[in-house]
Amino acid sequence: MIIILKGDIMNYILMTIKGEKNLRKKLEFLKKNKRPHIISLISNARKFGDLKENAEYHAAKEEQIICEKKIKEIEYKLMYAKIIDVSKIDKKNKIVFGSKIKILNINIKKIFTYYIVGDDESNIKKKLISINSPLIKALIGKKKNDIIIINTPKGKVKYKIINIK
Repeated sequence: MIIILKGDIMNYILMTIKGEKNLRKKLEFLKKNKRPHIISLISNARKFGDLKENAEYHAAKEEQIICEKKIKEIEYKLMYAKIIDVSKIDKKNKIVFGSKIKILNINIKKIFTYYIVGDDESNIKKKLISINSPLIKALIGKKKNDIIIINTPKGKVKYKIINIK
């Protein structure tokens, strides 16, 4: 599911310049490399005869369906993308898209650092967290030293905002 920012007239999918660039590279790879490769596989599989019991043909057709679905999904995201240049955001010491935040989980006394990015860029191992994650939704607009409480499946977790860049 794609969660989007509601604009005046349209709905947008937020992403950074880097996120858009990566999606465009992925789309180009799918269209220029993956799609022709799959077409070649289908063409070769047809040479084996009866298509009803041709496993190579059916596997290639399934791969084609998945590839075309990915292409359409990326094209949709790019069509409705709201590209944010995070270097030009006026943050005014509030947490916004593109912020680098340092928060303290008061319950376990552990500090976490995250960069707030779009859905397609998020990667928790790289400390990139989606603007649409429940934690970040609760933090958006908050200031340094604010304390928030998040309801999680394991109970309430209390966070303190240590730093915003």
